[in-house]
This record gives sequence, structure tokens and C-alpha cells, in this order.
Amino acid sequence: MNLFDYSKEEQLKKSAPLAARMRPRTLDEYIGQEHLVGPGKLLRRAIQADRLSSMIFYGPPGTGKTALAKVIAETTSSHFVQLNAVSAGINDLRKLIEEAGQRLGMWQQRTILFIDEIHRFNKSQQDALLPAVEEGTVILIGATTENPYFEVNGALLSRSQIFCLHPLEPDHLRTILQAAIKDEERGLGGMKIAISDEALTHIIDVANGDARRALNALELAVLTTDPQKDGVRYITLEVAEESIQRRAIRYDKAGDQHYDVISAFIKSLRGSDPDAALHWLARMLEAGEDPRFIARRMIILAAEDIGLADPQALVVAVAAAQAFEFVGMPEGRLPLAQAAVYLACAEKSNAVIKGIDRAINDVRQKPLGSVPVHLRDAHYPGAAKLGQGKGYLYPHHFPGNYIKQQYLPDNLVGVAYYQPYANGYEKEIRRRMKERHGGCHDQNKSE
Repeated sequence: MNLFDYSKEEQLKKSAPLAARMRPRTLDEYIGQEHLVGPGKLLRRAIQADRLSSMIFYGPPGTGKTALAKVIAETTSSHFVQLNAVSAGINDLRKLIEEAGQRLGMWQQRTILFIDEIHRFNKSQQDALLPAVEEGTVILIGATTENPYFEVNGALLSRSQIFCLHPLEPDHLRTILQAAIKDEERGLGGMKIAISDEALTHIIDVANGDARRALNALELAVLTTDPQKDGVRYITLEVAEESIQRRAIRYDKAGDQHYDVISAFIKSLRGSDPDAALHWLARMLEAGEDPRFIARRMIILAAEDIGLADPQALVVAVAAAQAFEFVGMPEGRLPLAQAAVYLACAEKSNAVIKGIDRAINDVRQKPLGSVPVHLRDAHYPGAAKLGQGKGYLYPHHFPGNYIKQQYLPDNLVGVAYYQPYANGYEKEIRRRMKERHGGCHDQNKSE
């Protein structure tokens, strides 16, 4: 590299975005992902010992996949080459593999090939990479935001270790932002900056575990804020809102707002108001509430307030929770919203929760009667001699697969725990109960 190239590279580094300048150079500077690079962890030991095998980093944007690859580049004695799957073609790949083979043969130096966004490589590109990985010509490090089990060649996967990176915790982002504010060499330390805790917290909340987004917002806030007479750039909440294009919503995830808003959401679902339910759902999501907490509450409501008036409600709520885990945010708002609207519009019944609570109350307070003889297990040796199971009527041997017989202990015969309402699917359940038992428990009508 000549003097002109060196000067040009230095200028590019200085003009690079803050997120690029603040990338960690060592494992000690790397923040987060302790389950992978914490003290004593497998990946940390492999990096420190320079004993790497092919691997794929999988996780959301801004969680440190490329940063981790850069740390490896700084610490390994192997030759490090980087490709971006968006711009690289199969000829570029073949050339690099050929050079890696020559390097290994002539100087016994290994080559680490880092491919960013590896999920964008098509099948033929991935197939071209496979022999080099299998033979050890290159050590592959792939980075992807997509599930590699769906997007990466199965043969390539079998030869690579998958490391899953998680969204960064708020404390991680706070540490990263504060380091950027203080760092005079690569960060914003050459400026006098005073950022309010409200502003910093807002950037962290809205970044949603994405360090790149948080650093970009901080840089924009600082560079667009003129210094005051004292030379200090004051970053307020209003400036932070503009820099990350999200209004701060008054919402304390550990205080009254957390409980009040989720209460309003549940009561809107119970009260069959889909518009109000969507409002409170949007408010929670925008404020950074944990979507899993919202999904859990909808599952509970589906069983507690809808029950068998609409048996599909619980199915929809559970499916929404699973769908969110599969796609994450921001798309995860869609199955959550669909479930919220469905639950709000569903027929309501609390007969199931009232039934189980009545049963639990009896179990706690009344004598526990013996299991009727005809219901006891009759499969073990000697059971017949004891008369176990004698007199049991197998329902499938009778018309309609039903035969009336005693199922409760003697002291509870005639007790009614489940008392269905006459709305939704429970209307059909009431009809069946009346048909089979000659009547239906109507206590709920007066409650």
C-alpha cells in the first residue's frame, strides 16, 4: 500500500458512520452475546486459540454478527477475506477459493472467508463453496438475519457450527452508546455532549436491541444539534425523538403504565371492542413492551373469558404466539393484531374458569371420595381378583358412543362444575348435556 492509498483509507475510516467506526477491535471491547463469547465459552476459547472451524452467525440486524467477524479478523493469524453476498458473483467466489488454495499450498496459511448476508447466495453459489469448506481450503464464517436452516444449503450447514445471536439488552446498548460519546479517537469524544437520561433511554428503547440503529440515531442527534454558547451540544428527548423518528410514549414497563395499559387491553378484549384492543396493543408495542408478555396474556384471556363459547380462540392465541417467535418484530405485530381482533370479536364465556375454580374449591375443602370401583385401573396382575374396574361400561360399545354411568366420587354425585352459557358454541354443548343428562345446569343464568 502506498502513501496515497494509506491516506485515502484513513480518510474513509474517519468519514465512516459512527456504527462502523465503533466496531469492537478485540473481544474485550465486544459488548453482549455473553452466551457465545463470555469468559470460558466455546467460541471465545476458539477465537483466542485461533482454532476456528466453519460457522454461521444467525441473528437480527445490529446484534454484532459482522462485529464479531471483524474481531476474528483482528486476532487470527489466518488470511481474512470478506465478501458481501449481495454484490459478489460466483466468479468472485471461485477466484477467492483458488487464491486460498494457493496460499495454503505455498505458505501453509489458512484463509477465513467471511460472507455477509450469506442467505442471499443462490444454490449454485453455495454449491461452489461447499468443496472448499469440506476440504478445509477456506474456513467459512457466514452472517445471516434469516433462519439458516431454511436459507442455507443443508450440506453446508452440516459442516458448520450455528451460533445464534440475540437482540442486545438495554444495558448493552447503554454501554455502547456511552462508549461512543466518550471515545475521542473513533467516537464523538471530540465534541462536548450532554445527553439527558430520557433521551438516551428513548434511543435504547426504540432501537429494540439493534446497536447499529442506536448508534446511527445518536450520531444524527449530535451532528444536527448546534452547540450552545458554552460549546455543549444538549441532546434532549425531543432531539432523540426526531433522530430516531419515533415519539416517546409515556410508559413505564415496571410501573403503573405497564399494569394500566395491559389492564385496558384485556378489558377491551373481554368487552368485545376490537378498535380499543388494537389501540392498546399498538401503544404497548410502540412503547417497547415485551410482545411475548402480550401474547401470554391473550392466551390466558382466550381460556378464561372465551373458553368453549369459541373453541378456536385458544388455537388462534397460541398460533399468534408461535408465529411471533418465528418471524419476530416488526412483522410479529401482524399475528398479534389478528389474534387481538379475533378474541375481541369472539363470543364470550367464563364457564370454564368458573368450572375449574369450583372443582379446586371442592378438592381443597370437601372430603376426597374414593375412586368408584368401576373406574379403577384393571390392567395390572391381580386387579380382577380385587374387583378393580368391574362394572365399567365402555362408551364405544353403545349407540352414539355414550352411556350414562357414575364418574364422580360418591360424595360428589350430582355436583355441577361446568355450567355452559347459551351463547356461541356453548349453546351446542348445552344441547348435548341436556340430551345426555336429561337437563342442563343453569346456575350461570342468574350470575
